[in-house]
Amino acid sequence: MNTTTPLRVVTAASLFDGHDAAINVMRRLIQDRGCEVIHLGHNRSVNDIVQAALQEDADAIAISSYQGGHNEFFRYLVDQLREAGAAHIAIIGGGGGTITPEEITELQAYGVTRIYHPNDGQKIGLTGMIDDAVEQIRKHQASHSAELTAQAHPFLKHARQLTDIEQGRAKDAPATRQCLTIGLTGTGGAGKSSLTDELVLRFATEFPDRTFAVLAIDPTRRRTGGALLGDRIRMNSLRQPNVFFRSMATRRQNLSTNEMLNDAITALTHQGFDLVFVETAGTGQSDSAIVDLVDIPGYVMTPEFGAASQLEKIDMLDLADWVVINKFDRKGAQDALRDVRKQWRRNRNEFSLADDDVPVFASIASHFNDPGVNGFFNYLCRMVNDQDSREWQGQLPAGTPESHVLIPGKHQRYLAEIAEQGRSLNESIVEQSQSARRVQHLYESLRVLGVNVAPLEKVTQTELDAAQSVLVEHYHQQLSQLQPDTVVAVQSFKARMAGVEAETFEYTVRDKVIQGDNYRATLSGNRIPKVASCKTEDWGEQVLFTGKENLPGHFPYTAGVYPYRRAGEDPTRMFAGEGTPERTNRRFHYLSKGQPAARLSTAFDSVTLYGEDPAERPDVYGKVGNSGVSIASLDDMKKLYSGFDLCAPTTSVSMTINGPAPMILAMFMNTAVDQQVELYLKEQGRWSEAEAKINTLRAEGITYHGALPEGHNGLGLGLLGVTGDQLVSESEYQDIRAKTLKQVRGTVQADILKEDQAQNTCIFSTEFALHLMGDVQQWFIDHGVRNFYSVSVSGYHIAEAGANPITQLAFTLANGFTLVEYYRARGMDLNDFAPNLSFFFSNGMDAEYAVIGRVARRIWSRAMKHRYGANARSQMMKYHIQTSGRSLHAQEIQFNDIRTTLQALYALFDSCNSLHTNAFDEAITTPTEDSVRRAVAIQLIINKELGLNQIENPLQGSHAIDALTDLVEEAVYQEFERLSERGGVLGAMDTMYQRSKIQDESMLYEHKKYSGELPIIGVNTFLGDDNGNTSGDLELARSTDEEKHQQIHALQSFQKQHEARTDMALSQLKETAKAHGNVFGVLMDAVKVASLGQISHALYEVGGEYRRNV
Repeated sequence: MNTTTPLRVVTAASLFDGHDAAINVMRRLIQDRGCEVIHLGHNRSVNDIVQAALQEDADAIAISSYQGGHNEFFRYLVDQLREAGAAHIAIIGGGGGTITPEEITELQAYGVTRIYHPNDGQKIGLTGMIDDAVEQIRKHQASHSAELTAQAHPFLKHARQLTDIEQGRAKDAPATRQCLTIGLTGTGGAGKSSLTDELVLRFATEFPDRTFAVLAIDPTRRRTGGALLGDRIRMNSLRQPNVFFRSMATRRQNLSTNEMLNDAITALTHQGFDLVFVETAGTGQSDSAIVDLVDIPGYVMTPEFGAASQLEKIDMLDLADWVVINKFDRKGAQDALRDVRKQWRRNRNEFSLADDDVPVFASIASHFNDPGVNGFFNYLCRMVNDQDSREWQGQLPAGTPESHVLIPGKHQRYLAEIAEQGRSLNESIVEQSQSARRVQHLYESLRVLGVNVAPLEKVTQTELDAAQSVLVEHYHQQLSQLQPDTVVAVQSFKARMAGVEAETFEYTVRDKVIQGDNYRATLSGNRIPKVASCKTEDWGEQVLFTGKENLPGHFPYTAGVYPYRRAGEDPTRMFAGEGTPERTNRRFHYLSKGQPAARLSTAFDSVTLYGEDPAERPDVYGKVGNSGVSIASLDDMKKLYSGFDLCAPTTSVSMTINGPAPMILAMFMNTAVDQQVELYLKEQGRWSEAEAKINTLRAEGITYHGALPEGHNGLGLGLLGVTGDQLVSESEYQDIRAKTLKQVRGTVQADILKEDQAQNTCIFSTEFALHLMGDVQQWFIDHGVRNFYSVSVSGYHIAEAGANPITQLAFTLANGFTLVEYYRARGMDLNDFAPNLSFFFSNGMDAEYAVIGRVARRIWSRAMKHRYGANARSQMMKYHIQTSGRSLHAQEIQFNDIRTTLQALYALFDSCNSLHTNAFDEAITTPTEDSVRRAVAIQLIINKELGLNQIENPLQGSHAIDALTDLVEEAVYQEFERLSERGGVLGAMDTMYQRSKIQDESMLYEHKKYSGELPIIGVNTFLGDDNGNTSGDLELARSTDEEKHQQIHALQSFQKQHEARTDMALSQLKETAKAHGNVFGVLMDAVKVASLGQISHALYEVGGEYRRNV
């Protein structure tokens, strides 16, 4: 093809892969090289990518793959391109260290043009890799003919004709058109792409026997000549087989259309489509080029156009056949609708026209099944019907868009108010500290002068000389400045310190008395305190310490939420997730062997993370059981945790799952209940009778494959294939379930806000996903679930996507406060749900990570107490730490354990409530048994051997830590204010503020890493003779073909056994969602008979799929 025109490159992250930080950096740099980039975003199947490459007539595909399954994915991609007659399209890839050099060699031999490894970045740098990638694409073009064969896919033939027109190579372009065209234009950010997607989806669904094409225009960058063609990423409708989509760059400046657009539109109308949509780039007030290009032109705008007089300047309001005011949930929307209708009438001198007859529509295209979009669709159908010989009838239920306010308007400034309050409290503490110090000085002076006065009490002595009287007057004046809390803090200070200085301690938790020793003996014979007290005699320092720090277990909980660490249960999380449920179950038993408590932390494979079922299709098949355990059904969940009593006080389970978290949580809760049913039947002597019934109900093939591991008692396997309610009476089942729900301990991540901002395992529309989160929490309240966290508000994945520690902390806390506001708006009592909230942070190497927990606890507790009036338990922030995955490097891989050890020190010294230490080889593979053992040993050595860690508040009293704490706290408040200026967390998400900030910080890190400005030992400095490339000697943990087939067959057995009841359960689920009932309550029953994928697809129909953003 003509190499003087811009290269067209499709960029994406592979299927079930949310790691888009790298591909976002790459697509920006590729664009800077003058390329036109069609960005598809994360979680893209081979079919999605090939379809895009064909329809866009791309020169290359650039893929990032960090989630395993790359061997099958890239091979399948090569095969599909060849089958479509598109072998001329180059394939560029990368996956950090997850794709080994040996695998790279094999994939390139198979047909992948080039895959990059971290070693390449080490040799030629980040920009050097991009330059090389562009050169590799050019070389691939030169060695492969782009001439289309007879076998070429129809999409490619359509696209090539458009390319020929765009490059001026087309001959005999038709002069007339053969179908109607609809044009959408409007200002940038008006939501044209979302509206186009919703319209096309409705047309494609309502008229499945007809075909539709979309041309979308984006601007060319003046400096580089490159372009980000970002409309395609928004289009969920492209999964419909009757839709064709082509992106075009303007390839000229200050205009919203391409010079050859008219010919391109005409050509499309001759390719058999029934309707063609054209979406222009963002326009100015005077841009109306679309009017001369289409049959039915329209204008898309938002309510934020300024004064009503501005409407007179918008040329399209004179010329458009219709106007849509999108984002109708914005402030002033009703006024905007009124003003635009007035302007429409005025422009056409039709002042008597009724509102319903003015073709000005309101919509919220981001809402699933928006009634405003439905009304607009019905109107377009009528317009098309009037001009076309065929019948186009649109009769969808329409109406005014419903603004689903998640946080009431009067609370919109919640983050700014928390920041203001936090600063005010700090200022007040300092002022009270100074006042207390002055009172103490005056008190001591009075004592020297012989005045009889008790500390912080008024002088009652009446016989005073002149000097004494003057001092008493000053003393009383200063004493009046002290707040009651300040007086109590000073008066109780010595008694509080005495509590940790005594030989033993005693306190009460939930009516249980906890006792223990306050000292530990060293080998040297010294007695060191478990909690070191603050020795100051200065009242001002006592006030500062009490107000900003305090002892562990005391407000504001800066040093920790509990007075002492829990004896007999270290914070170590036993992390596992690989292959089948049986394989991961064996790993759990291996890790917990000999440990007093089982704290099981579960990683799910990417198929599960995206709510799908395992399948034979290669791009799905390759991911099954890789980088996590495959869970598709209730039976899988039962096998996963079998042998562990999920109601035992020494057992807790953490599940890292977000998008499909409600379904996975429902499976887990049912697993716990069925375990207790099994125990109950055995205790009652009814197990033999139950077994006979189970054998008649259970389908063939439902079993735990392989031998049970050492220590496995078989618990949980007895009810495989059946559920407890089939074996006991209704009253017995409900009683067992109620007791189970009150006892079960654990955490499910389920944080959809951070998924939208960073992690990307979103599957449902954000609004519906938040609704599901609220349903889970309400169900927990209704059923007395007090020991299980309904959400882990997570910063870890924000950091993994590239955020610095301040951004991670600020965004995470802001997300937590947003959930508080949302749940309260739903009518939940704060003290009912706050104990079910937990948090999750990453610990990296930066200085700020040393204080991330203490700052979080301080900010959270103060806001909960002073803003929300929460009780003491609700003020306590409990959080989990995982050492940084981003700091694991494939080069000098053995050095990773050193970094992890230092990060674990940060976490334990800062009193985290639980800790997961990454295995050193996670930079390239799922950890092996040996590497996980080493990772756990890091924690055990710190907890058992490191002497300083025997003091439970080792950071308190450090000037450096105090200064860093105050600095980070203020930085968080500043970020709160920036978020508040954008409408809070949800408003900022609408403008992609969080995602953009995270990507900018990721870009900064990558540039500094590759330039060497940020020294990383073994990566860009202190390099070994072999550059530390030892990864080839490591054992790679991959799921086997046998395991993948085992999961697929297990799924088929489950679905076959329950197929008679599945449809009814899914129907009830959908009806509940439509009626805005509690979906989780119905899910608890649906998971008994439906698989994860079946449930996900049912909920898509009523809640909508997630729409990606650039």
